[in-house]
Amino acid sequence: MSDGSGEPAGETPPEAGGGVRIVVEYCKPCGFESAYLELASAVKEEYPDVEIESRLGGTGAFEIEINGQLVFSKLENGGFPYEKDLIEAIRRASNVIVM
Repeated sequence: MSDGSGEPAGETPPEAGGGVRIVVEYCKPCGFESAYLELASAVKEEYPDVEIESRLGGTGAFEIEINGQLVFSKLENGGFPYEKDLIEAIRRASNVIVM
């Protein structure tokens, strides 16, 4: 049944990025805070409803989890993520329907 908006009655369309939680663990003494702040700003610009949390990590760390799933590890990959890759991972995570 519809309420006239094209959406089923009683349901609202999900917000882009809504329900997505990102945790970024980074090494502050390594100077990675600026990389975190730049990435967080870009994510918030694209997905204002995304929850972003930062944690201090060990030497060399810049690890990103989306909804508890590790999606990027500087310790494993040796570099920083591309912004477009993180935005794509958030888009995929926001399209996952949890039953």
